[in-house]
Amino acid sequence: MSVDTLPTRTPTGLLIGGEWVQSPARLPVSNPATLATLVEIGDATVSDALAAVASAHDAFRTWSQTQARQRAEILRRSFEIMTAEVEDCARLIVLENGKAWRDAMGEAVYAAEFFRWFSEEAVRVQGDFRYAPNRDKTIIVDHQPMGVAYMITPWNFPAAMATRKLAPAFAAGCTAVLKPAGETPLTALWVADVMQRAGLPAGVLNVITTSTSGPVSEAILADPRVATLSFTGSTYVGKLLLEQTARRVLPSSMELGGNAPFLVLEGADVDKAVEGAMIAKMRNGGSACTAANRFYVHESLVEAFSTRFSAALTALRIGPGIDQGNDLGAMVSVKERDKILDLVGQAAAEGAEPIAVSEAPAHGAFIAPHIVRDVEHGSTLTCNEIFGPIAPIVTFTDQDEAIRMANDTEYGLISYVYARDAGEGIRVARRIESGMVAINRGIASDPAAPFGGMKESGLGREGGFAGIHEFLETQYFAVDL
Repeated sequence: MSVDTLPTRTPTGLLIGGEWVQSPARLPVSNPATLATLVEIGDATVSDALAAVASAHDAFRTWSQTQARQRAEILRRSFEIMTAEVEDCARLIVLENGKAWRDAMGEAVYAAEFFRWFSEEAVRVQGDFRYAPNRDKTIIVDHQPMGVAYMITPWNFPAAMATRKLAPAFAAGCTAVLKPAGETPLTALWVADVMQRAGLPAGVLNVITTSTSGPVSEAILADPRVATLSFTGSTYVGKLLLEQTARRVLPSSMELGGNAPFLVLEGADVDKAVEGAMIAKMRNGGSACTAANRFYVHESLVEAFSTRFSAALTALRIGPGIDQGNDLGAMVSVKERDKILDLVGQAAAEGAEPIAVSEAPAHGAFIAPHIVRDVEHGSTLTCNEIFGPIAPIVTFTDQDEAIRMANDTEYGLISYVYARDAGEGIRVARRIESGMVAINRGIASDPAAPFGGMKESGLGREGGFAGIHEFLETQYFAVDL
């Protein structure tokens, strides 16, 4: 099998009304490790997008009335198919995204878990039944599916970002129009095929890929048949979308950018901190909104931490992700690679010391990991989401100052705290302004936990018990009984 060979079941059309539609215009999808074109896919027009909305709207009439148990069983079958074919999913992720095989397999397994988790939540949506305080009426609180959900997903986790939205929406009884990122559409199309094979009725899920995202999204969001928006991407684009949704007061769930601080406090175990840093920084090659973006290390530990962290990064093998022996694959595109290298160049011009710990392949969108010493808080690397394998290290002497620097950002998605014990870690975590905090560990994400941020990192939560409620309207009945 050629390194660029796609899995047998890889749709390339638009999914509208249960049919794979081949549009006249086509879009190329490239492998960032080889820069070769993998395949061409459909290029949806505004008319195609509105046809997808119409299909979802028609399907909602019956899908919203389907028994929760039936919806749950379709989600469970989706989990089972995806798990059985997990290597096909991982292969697609590697080929279009560039990440290492280990990261792709981790994402594929994680993505499937959202189908399992929300298959269980579909039958457990709780309401409320109680007397009013003055007993003049009975309060009944019910939940109803919102309707058609428009979903926009990014390129960095093409499977998990799709299933994290689709699973709770379908569990709630909503239908969907999904627009995956242009760089990584194949995985989302494959997930849609999985759900079709699991028995999802025609029209419940529609998938469109397009080269004109702006006009397509504007037309969809202006359509009165669309009930909610779920977006994962940059804060800049999220704000533009919120301006559009404001015109209709459209409910919106936003998982936006991050600038995650990684605090190594006095007394922390350096070896464990380095182990966690390798996960928090290098998972997905650093291309994650949850990636540790800036490291604040106590002065008593900074030399040991930097030396051991650098050694661990040096040991990584860089190359095409399809080779399972490689630890770090390509960035998603040459453009993305160059953007990261530009940030490194700016840091050097500011007086920091970037050190490439190894050498990346010359061909393809590869970049070597960098440790950056002598970084000042407030400089380029601490103010921008790097989205790559670059680790800027800032030294601190006072814990209060470390917390102040950690909070000195408009973002608040996730933070990491390494402390001498969990008690100290929790005390510090409670002072940090982020929706999630990983304490003495390098990863926090879990389908059973609420994922989301504070400040400009987003609105709402995905996953956990809260995830399904992003797609439910609360309805209150005042009743005399």
